[in-house]
Amino acid sequence: MPYVIGITGNIACGKTSIGQMLVQLGAERYIDADLLVHHLYERDQPIAVRVADYFGPQVVAPDGSIDRKALGSIVFHDSEAMKRLEQIVHPAVHTAIQVELDKVSPQGIAILDAVKLLEGGSANFCQAKWLVVCSEEQQLQRLMQRNVISLQEAQARIKAQPGTEGKLNIVDEVIVNSGTSEATYQQVAAAFKRFCLKFAIHS
Repeated sequence: MPYVIGITGNIACGKTSIGQMLVQLGAERYIDADLLVHHLYERDQPIAVRVADYFGPQVVAPDGSIDRKALGSIVFHDSEAMKRLEQIVHPAVHTAIQVELDKVSPQGIAILDAVKLLEGGSANFCQAKWLVVCSEEQQLQRLMQRNVISLQEAQARIKAQPGTEGKLNIVDEVIVNSGTSEATYQQVAAAFKRFCLKFAIHS
């Protein structure tokens, strides 16, 4: 099995950027759990069918895939709906993660980027768990720009996610992604070096 660093953090904190930095530093594969969900939501996929059956035709896009924006407008305002969605999706995501990890060389390092890494069980794949944080103001700006949504919708999405305070004591590294790209890179490089030393990995 490869070594796995799990990256988590709330929406729009910059997890993808940190994952890309780790690939530059020597990680073999970057696995984006959100991208795996995209594939699960494609037309006629079993998970897409189950989501459509539960949430109704309003979450189905014209091409037959799941309309993530429509689905998000439901689950980000209803914690019970979010819980049900996760019950449907998480097992399939774990299976897809394992398929991706099987493509990594036995002594290689994989990066697993997942918002619900700690809550959804994906942390079981990982030798280390990293938390990415930034200010809420930065989250809001990044989220509005990236998803082309209103301030109110961005605030609702951030509010729907669990706070980071309770995660600080259960992760191995905290990356503060509030400064310059160079400042973040220095943190990531130092944390990656500690990981490699701990497991005697030659990256």
